[in-house]
Amino acid sequence: MSYKTTLKPMLDFFVSLFALLVLSPIIIIATLLLTIVNNGKPFFLQKRPGKNEKIFSIIKFKTMTDKKDSNGKLLPDSDRLTSIGKIVRKTSIDEIPQLFNVIKGDMSIIGPRPLLPQYLPYYTDKERQRHQVRPGITGLAQVNGRNFLDWEPRLQFDVQYVNTVSLKVDFDIFLKTIYKVLASKDIAVDATKSQPYLDELRRSQEV
Repeated sequence: MSYKTTLKPMLDFFVSLFALLVLSPIIIIATLLLTIVNNGKPFFLQKRPGKNEKIFSIIKFKTMTDKKDSNGKLLPDSDRLTSIGKIVRKTSIDEIPQLFNVIKGDMSIIGPRPLLPQYLPYYTDKERQRHQVRPGITGLAQVNGRNFLDWEPRLQFDVQYVNTVSLKVDFDIFLKTIYKVLASKDIAVDATKSQPYLDELRRSQEV
């Protein structure tokens, strides 16, 4: 039995289902609180490229409001992040709804994080290998610096994972993720302050 093509998807499904049952009290409380502070919108959906660059909708808890300036443009993330949203991000609770993506088959528990579709034209051929597997809720890059990694090593970790994926590697990443979540390590509450957007960075390097 192949781990990558058979056992890993099975583990993803059953572990995610079990996790949703165990975490259901947290999910219910977070949903109620975020429904109140976000005017009835507790969840955030966004298009992301998955395996083979197929676009899917990732689901997360909504940690920011939709407040706009006088010109109708969304305010900066730091101005829209709610107090409850900060706690949800700091504790990584915002990532829990992605378990539904795993059950649906769009994602895996362990794998390269799904990034923005606008980045697709800016990957090198080697970096594009990150899309040969399903994206994950957590991955090798996340346990080696997460949002505070520069783009180059971050994408290198993604490719390294694709080329070394195994039960042992996944289990090691899983344990390290639990530690980092419990210790609240390498979590950028305002992600815009940790790294520039990849497409903007690559365009600036072309100038």
